[in-house]
Amino acid sequence: MIEKRIDELIKIINKASFEYYTNDNPSITDQEYDDYMDELIRLETNYPHLVRNDSPTLKIGGEVIDDFKKVTHQIPMMSLGDIFNYDQLDDFDLKVRKVVSNPEYVCELKIDGLSVSLVYEKGKLVRGATRGDGTIGEDITHNVKTIKNVPKSLPQDIDIEVRGEIYMPKASFNSLNEQRKKKGESEFANPRNAAAGSVRQLDSRIAAERKLATFIYHLPNYELYSLSTHYDSLKFMKDLTFCVNKEIKKCSSLKEVKDYIDYWTIHRNDLEYEIDGIVIKVNNYSEQKKLGYTAKVPKWAIAYKFPAEQVLTQLKDIEFCVGRTGKITPRAILNPVRVAGSTVSYATLHNEDYILSKDIKIGDIVSIRKAGDIIPEVVEVIKNRRTGDEKPFKMITNCPICGTKLIKKENEAAYFCPNDKCDARKIELLCHFASRDAMNIEGFGESVVDDFYNSGYLKNIIDFYHLKNYKDELMNKEGFGLKSINKLLDAIEESKNNSLEKLIFGLGIRHVGSKTATLLAQQFNTLDNLKKASYEDLCAISDIGTKIAKSVVEYFKDEDITEQLKQVGMNMNYLRPDYNLNELFQDKTFVLTGTLENMGRKEAQELIEQMGGKNTSSVSKNTDVVIVGSNPGSKLTKAQNLGITIWNEEEFERNVSNGNLE
Repeated sequence: MIEKRIDELIKIINKASFEYYTNDNPSITDQEYDDYMDELIRLETNYPHLVRNDSPTLKIGGEVIDDFKKVTHQIPMMSLGDIFNYDQLDDFDLKVRKVVSNPEYVCELKIDGLSVSLVYEKGKLVRGATRGDGTIGEDITHNVKTIKNVPKSLPQDIDIEVRGEIYMPKASFNSLNEQRKKKGESEFANPRNAAAGSVRQLDSRIAAERKLATFIYHLPNYELYSLSTHYDSLKFMKDLTFCVNKEIKKCSSLKEVKDYIDYWTIHRNDLEYEIDGIVIKVNNYSEQKKLGYTAKVPKWAIAYKFPAEQVLTQLKDIEFCVGRTGKITPRAILNPVRVAGSTVSYATLHNEDYILSKDIKIGDIVSIRKAGDIIPEVVEVIKNRRTGDEKPFKMITNCPICGTKLIKKENEAAYFCPNDKCDARKIELLCHFASRDAMNIEGFGESVVDDFYNSGYLKNIIDFYHLKNYKDELMNKEGFGLKSINKLLDAIEESKNNSLEKLIFGLGIRHVGSKTATLLAQQFNTLDNLKKASYEDLCAISDIGTKIAKSVVEYFKDEDITEQLKQVGMNMNYLRPDYNLNELFQDKTFVLTGTLENMGRKEAQELIEQMGGKNTSSVSKNTDVVIVGSNPGSKLTKAQNLGITIWNEEEFERNVSNGNLE
């Protein structure tokens, strides 16, 4: 069985490699390729006697097409090992430190393009070649000469080989696809494929029209030039007029490496070219020699690949979840896959209409995405991957927890369980009440809430504030002790001091999200005032529609939980921030760019909103102020071109404190 799976994986990977490296027309994504390769490596590690001589884990690149002259690399063009999270980065650092004490690293942007070797004799460009299989590549000199930032001659009469990446800038890519669209030709999927296809044109005029570019990042024969570090080599190559990426950084600690990764994970879209990760290299060449190589990759360098924003996997089944309002949400059970930095096994399917509109079937290969902390969702079905064994979706008619017949309200896509006593609804409401954006009762994740609910300690939200009466009993529960229970009780007590908007959101009123809760708290100031508000009062508020107004009125018509919360000492007032709100912030639109030294981005955005401002992510003519931290990127340039007011961090903090224009 294991041997059969290894054979299957080798067949899949070899086919994908040929399509990717040779035809520039991949049928699977990079993420799928990585997943297959990781599985093969795991199996070969666990069953070394089954490793085949032709295993792709022993190879570096792809084949060479016959239309180009073959070139032998005197020093192999090796690829790098890939990692996908900080645990793997920590492991890489640990292995380095076993050989080298206090290593210095160089961090570089991983350009998403095609590897290239450039050879110069007496300062003149004589050859450009692809990596190929690492030993034998393709001669693409005629196309390399058309790339404007590749020097045809150097300021020194020198023999040298340098290596780097050919890429297509985003502007060139968009222009190329626009032209192809007008001609009725198929568009390139991404800049990497477009760049690879361009350098493999027999007619160099086609490559010239594509407006390619290069970044040079490696000097294989550094010993010939008396260089002791990789960073020195980069400076040396830059002095020779090669285009070396300006965002390279020396890091003296792993924390600095992670800070660099964190920054570019957020800001990579600000670049004028595509990157798919960060390359980390040990800087000192003598230390690189000590670390050495495996059969395939250097031990002194690693490629940290960004989490895929959209990945493919198989939808194995569909289950149904019951929310706090009784809403039934179909959920996809997935073949586990990495997305946005973590492995996920589930994705939301929203509702029946969503599934039917996208023609989602059980067994489909689907594209999923995840942004930040949002639950992954299925974006689309890859229909050309269907085998005919897929099963059609069928909506349930009864609650999967309590068995009550579901209802579907007029003009709504979702089905609901109408049973207020449904256990699933109660547990979801308790989790919601304790969540970070609601009452922020730290320690009450889903598993703890579920445990306390099933043990009878938590049945509704007021029970959080009675748990202190069962302290001794709770301490005897498996997995808990005095310290952990005290932390939970302290968090509960602290939640009583929250501002009103936290409570309103935590109550779980249908259609009332966190922003609406803040708006209601600001408008009515106390919970008593909100409870007295009529439907007309609510509808009169900007951004409060009829649906929300009706839901709020209906909730307070029947509820009695807020009176019980008042009795246990819950704050019922809006704690208005003590800021002088004037025209400086109110009704103005702000954009944050770069890294702030004294506060996080979310904290800064909350300050802006508390003072009446609005946050957006992109600079436009409607932007009033751009707040600039370190390494601001292209947003600063755009703001300057549009004449938009710009504050540095010091000005922002001063204006927050004073509320006055300087």
